[in-house]
Amino acid sequence: MADMVTVSQTEEGARLHRWFLRRFPSMPQRQFYKLCRGGQIRVNSSRVSGNEILRAGDVVRIPPTLGGYAVAPKKTESGDAFSLSDLEMLRRCIIHDDNDVVAFDKPAGLSVQGGTGIRKSIDKMAAALFPYDKISLVHRLDKETSGILVVAKNQIAAQRLAQQFQNKTAQKQYLALLNGRVSPERGTIDNYMLKGQVFDSPQRLNSGTGPRPQRAITDYSVLSQAAGMLSWVLFSPKTGRTHQLRVHSALSLNAPIVGDSIYGAATDSTALDSIVRTNNLFLFAHKITFQHPTTGRLITLRAQLPDFMEPVVRMLELKLP
Repeated sequence: MADMVTVSQTEEGARLHRWFLRRFPSMPQRQFYKLCRGGQIRVNSSRVSGNEILRAGDVVRIPPTLGGYAVAPKKTESGDAFSLSDLEMLRRCIIHDDNDVVAFDKPAGLSVQGGTGIRKSIDKMAAALFPYDKISLVHRLDKETSGILVVAKNQIAAQRLAQQFQNKTAQKQYLALLNGRVSPERGTIDNYMLKGQVFDSPQRLNSGTGPRPQRAITDYSVLSQAAGMLSWVLFSPKTGRTHQLRVHSALSLNAPIVGDSIYGAATDSTALDSIVRTNNLFLFAHKITFQHPTTGRLITLRAQLPDFMEPVVRMLELKLP
């Protein structure tokens, strides 16, 4: 007996043949079109050619002859593999969506950009969620960092948004819990970074033959101190260097971010573990303001504290901006 499957909101916009090949990746494409011509595959009881665009709520007839084909998430040539439940998870992370821009409240542990050995990434998954848009990343978050990530949905939006992030007219704010007392409680870190190290000047290394350190600027303000050993800090980076906030916390403020396995690994965390029991990085992209690439209107977006941070913030009675 044929199965009747309802198209979910996550799957809306996909063409029928792509929808089928995601569900049955081992099925030859010629077999799919043969079943369409024979009326074995239907949408809302109507015959199909195979190129129809599916909408949420459509009912697809799957013939019983497909039982021999394995159902599995489709893998791309780069090795990416994600399921419909992964796409549904990402869809629930959307906090803003229009014709030009989509913004996600990125969970910790999800890569922003695909690459060798990365199964799931926002750029690939967003392209699957929005199959008729040209998805482009305009800024980045570390895999371990949670919070707001803005993504362009067409080339013009990508160019205009990328320019805002490059020119620093787009304003970002992060919240972080640091392992140590920060003094002074307000200031600007202005130095140079190279490969996880900081320098007072952009001197060349290795007798002038190596790459130059890049200037890294971060405004910070301590919102709360807790337990005599923790600092709850609001960061406003003015540049966007790799691991900038993590390096500035550990090396410039001498207080690594809680959960930082790279720059805080040498810290004695015995007392800290009794307060914060997690391996997650306590760095959160809290707020972002940018000019809409089409309307020119200023947009300010805020994300919710991730599940692993919220109970700690409440327990320590930390202030929110």
